[in-house]
Amino acid sequence: MRILVVNSGSSSLKLRVLDEKDRLMTSLDLPAPGGEPDTVSMRLALASFADVQAIGHRIVHGGTEFTGPVLVDEDVVARLSALSDLAPLHQPRSLAALDAVSSALPGVPAVACFDTAFHAGLMPAAATYAIPTEWRERWRLRRYGFHGLSHAYASHRTAELRGLNVEELRIITCHLGAGASLAAVRGGRSVDTTMGFTPLEGLVMATRSGSLDPGLVLWLEEHAGIPPAELAATLEHGSGLLGLAGTPDMRSVLHNAETGEPAARLALDVYLHRLRASIAAMAAAGGWTASPSPEVSARTPPRYAMVPPAGSASSEYGSTRSATPRVQKTARSACLRAASTLSWSLHARTSRSPKRCATCLGAADRSREPSHSRRPSRWPIRADSRTGEPPR
Repeated sequence: MRILVVNSGSSSLKLRVLDEKDRLMTSLDLPAPGGEPDTVSMRLALASFADVQAIGHRIVHGGTEFTGPVLVDEDVVARLSALSDLAPLHQPRSLAALDAVSSALPGVPAVACFDTAFHAGLMPAAATYAIPTEWRERWRLRRYGFHGLSHAYASHRTAELRGLNVEELRIITCHLGAGASLAAVRGGRSVDTTMGFTPLEGLVMATRSGSLDPGLVLWLEEHAGIPPAELAATLEHGSGLLGLAGTPDMRSVLHNAETGEPAARLALDVYLHRLRASIAAMAAAGGWTASPSPEVSARTPPRYAMVPPAGSASSEYGSTRSATPRVQKTARSACLRAASTLSWSLHARTSRSPKRCATCLGAADRSREPSHSRRPSRWPIRADSRTGEPPR
């Protein structure tokens, strides 16, 4: 059986053909500047995929109705179209790709798989906004989370690479691309994530601002007179790295920052500051603790995995899809530095030793832990006097 997988993202359209053993048979990436792929190129590509028996579509938003894969029909398409306001940057493009593929391959069954489904089981404390109950119930306002397909894959692949059951692990997964998010995964289930009601919340992204003070948005509308439509368009398409550095391309930001360009340096610092802080937040949500309490320590499982997310290559720490090597390294470093800052029992770093904790590498034997990984008796981390950051 040959399955065509269609992934319509914010900056590209990815087409893959897999066989029944999940082996990659054909691969094609189509550029989508502005999020709109070339229709002619897409139809030509689809013509070569005429021998597929099924189609799988990545759909960004499933709302509260779709918490698992569903066979696509006219009713499903209509219900998904109604959710476009919740993901205006992605949902229309996903549905456009679905329509184009269905037209080119009529009669081939299509299945929609949702980025929100992996986060559908978030505990109420993580999913609920502190707004009036009437609002939440009337408009189904909650934190949905996104990039769920990527986070689910990354967590299961991490367990596979370590030869462990995913139910045994607590994992922080990092999806770092044009869109970016983190997830805290415990026992194979998402317990918290950085994106919320829309994909605009959370980390700084290529063109999206990430989390903002709602009061700032209200001020811009009420006092600066910026119309809501312009606010929405700017926060979605003109902010993030683009707004700070003038380019949404992380490679250009890194290059310009290295040459000393102030705007690029600031953009990189803001990006990494939010990334580090969010990794620490996911660690807390995932059940790691900075408390020296023996009772808490006794309830803390001995094995952890902290990795950037899914990609074709693998390493000790996994790999990061669509991220430059420097950003990959920074994400890994941020995981460990956040651990050091929080003084976690298995990851507190009190020296500059290049050795990694045995538990980071999936070791089953606690006796193999290096001495620096044992819980310190007091807070050992002192901020660098120049930067205010913990030591590397």
